This record gives sequence, structure tokens and C-alpha cells, in this order.
Amino acid sequence: MKQNTTRRNFLLASAAMAGTIACGSVVERQSQQVSASVPTQAMPERIFGKTGVSLPILGLGGAGQTPLSSPQKEKEAIALVEAALSLGIRYFDTAADYGPSEKYMGKVLPSHRDKIFLASKTAARDRDGAWKDLERSLKRLNTDRLELWQLHHVSFDEELDPIFGDGGAAKALEEAKEQKIIQFTGITGHHEPDVIAAGLERYPFDMALISLNAADVHHPRPFAPVVLPVAQKHNVGIVAMKVPAYGRLFKPGVLKGMEQAMGYVLSLAGVHNCIIAAENVEQLQANVRVAQAFQPLAQADMAKIEQLTASVWEDNTFFRQWT
Repeated sequence: MKQNTTRRNFLLASAAMAGTIACGSVVERQSQQVSASVPTQAMPERIFGKTGVSLPILGLGGAGQTPLSSPQKEKEAIALVEAALSLGIRYFDTAADYGPSEKYMGKVLPSHRDKIFLASKTAARDRDGAWKDLERSLKRLNTDRLELWQLHHVSFDEELDPIFGDGGAAKALEEAKEQKIIQFTGITGHHEPDVIAAGLERYPFDMALISLNAADVHHPRPFAPVVLPVAQKHNVGIVAMKVPAYGRLFKPGVLKGMEQAMGYVLSLAGVHNCIIAAENVEQLQANVRVAQAFQPLAQADMAKIEQLTASVWEDNTFFRQWT
């Protein structure tokens, strides 16, 4: 297809810029600084379903309460990405509409490209709009490929037919995968689990990014019992987001800390990884320490955590109203 061949050439040319970015020495210095405060043991890894890819159980989120999504915090954002690399994080999550997130990552990640798993997203529901987002994402990220490209925040039943119909965004996924611009496809959502489950039944996605935390189990329409069984049936890799509910789970009288929040989510059957944003390097280091020490929780411990969130679930699932 001539149009897509032109796109491929454009993307390859744009990626050539990545070779001019030299940040190895900066990351080396960051590694030396981080090693003094974080144990050197590796994080546990899991294989992401049918992808066959093994990755650490913690990835870096590129939006939310993080300098990565703030136009005024480039220095802090770059330091965060460099620290993540030094700490052994290989899964980096961003999106076309995460403000400067892609641009910041594109200043650091290119020289580490073969060691990382880079995921971005498009909120477009049509083929042409999705292609436009992909071209812009790759240019910002200074790369010619993504390991994972996802349909972003799919929230309503009425979105599914346009996505999977003629001229829908799924067509762009297929074309990009055929041209090896992307390796895997995904769907994300934090609104309605039934919609994500339906998407997984209608299309052979490789991965899904969904809201999972210790309070969501009390929501009238919880994600875990609806989406996880479908994902397991199709061997879809599952990444969890909203794990600490933007820190609200750590209010007095709820959870003690990230050990419980991350431990609960990663102990759910069928979950392979969680992405958590960090406000600064110190917070990222603390999150990595928790991931390094992770051990699956017993059912009794899971039940105790659920009891702690039973009376505060609405405050911790506020994002379920976003579209």
C-alpha cells in the first residue's frame, strides 16, 4: 500500500534522529547515585501472556502525578526516566495525549531502545486518526517502532463498532503490525469492564491495561472478576493501573503503604505487571524496593486488605467516572 510505505519511510527517517542523543553517561551517573539507596536484587519477572515477553512486574507510568506529564518539569522528568533505567525498569508507558510525556521519554530512551518495552496509545477511533497519532508518537519518542500500541480508554459499547468496523482504528493496528512498526496490540480502559471484556472477545489483542486496585473489588462493576477470566481465556497479557488510586489508598485507616497496594494487585490471578507513576526519584526508588521484595499474598491477607477498603471504595475508584 503506497500510502503506508510512505509512512514507513517517514518513520524510519524520523527515528534516525535518535542516534544523535547521547545520554549514556548521565544514566551511568544516575545508576551510581541510585545504587546506594536501592538493593541491587532484580525485580521478579513474568511472561506477558501470548506475547512470550518476560518483563519486571513494575513499569513506569507516564501520566498522572508525575513530572512526565508536566510541561514545566522537563529536568525532573528526564531524571525520573534515567533513574527508572538504572533501577531495572524496562516497561515504559505513555500516550499520544499525555502532554509532554512522549517528548521527555524521547530524550532518554533511544540509546537504550533494544533493552526496553515501549508502550504508547491512541484515543482515535478511526484508522486515519490513529495513524496520525502513531506518526506523532514515534516522532516524539525518537524511535521507528513500538513494542505495544494500544487503543486508549475505550469506555462505551457504542465505541466498539466504529473501532472494529471498516475504517476503524483496529485497521491501523493491523497495518502497523504488518509493517513491523508495532509488535503487539492492546486495549486500555478504566471505565466499564464489560466493554474491555467485549473488546477482548472481538479482537485478538495481545495485552490489556486496566484499572485494578484493592478498592475496586467493592465497586458495583469491578474489573478483576469481569476482565481477568476473559484475558486468561485468550492468554492476554494484563497490566494494572490506578494501583494506589493516586495515593488515596494510603489515607489514615486504609492501607499501610505500597506493599499492600502493589502486593494485592500483583497477587490477582492473571495480572502480569503494574505501571505506577512517580512524583520524584525517591518515590520511584521506594516503589522498586517494594517490587523487588514482592511475594504473592495468601488469600487470607488479600481478604484483610479488602476489608480495609470496604468503607472507602468510592473515594478510591473516583477515576471510574472518567471517560
